[in-house]
Amino acid sequence: MMVDSKKPVLNFVPDLLLRAQQVRLVFFDVDGVLTDGGLHLGESGEALKRFHTLDGHGIKLLQRVGITPAVVTGRDSPALRARLKALGVEHVHYGTEDKRPAAEQTMASLGLDWAQVASIGDDWPDLPVLTRSVLACAPPNAHAEVRARVHHVTQLAGGAGAAREFCDLLLIGSGRYASLLEEVLQ
Repeated sequence: MMVDSKKPVLNFVPDLLLRAQQVRLVFFDVDGVLTDGGLHLGESGEALKRFHTLDGHGIKLLQRVGITPAVVTGRDSPALRARLKALGVEHVHYGTEDKRPAAEQTMASLGLDWAQVASIGDDWPDLPVLTRSVLACAPPNAHAEVRARVHHVTQLAGGAGAAREFCDLLLIGSGRYASLLEEVLQ
């Protein structure tokens, strides 16, 4: 089935789009959101991570429209640092189990408050950020307590495009999604 080549096909409920309108900063968890949550260890114990390119492109699109991506993660690894550097993510807190103070530090440095923050996470350490964000999201593989407390659960799993789906929601809410798509289709 062929669709109108210039019209976006994505659709989100109005309440989510209203929440997304004022977002200027987005916090991403890593394990279980930007990755599938599995821990793959090499022979010498180094952590190997698999990232989805859809998620990376979504993060780059957010930056194009002036929405700042940030990462607060409980882990640290060379693979993660390399991926975030390649994506141009400047606001990162590694090895942080107490995520709320880290998030508030980033918000203060940018002069923003919770009414301008969206977040996506999958487990209990993410809840202090998720429950304060104007728009909170989780992938379907998130813990049940997290899924119950967010505004939206993505269709795609963590590490398989969940972050991109969230980015698309934010881009549509910002009013910039259609113009970005049109640029590509020209």
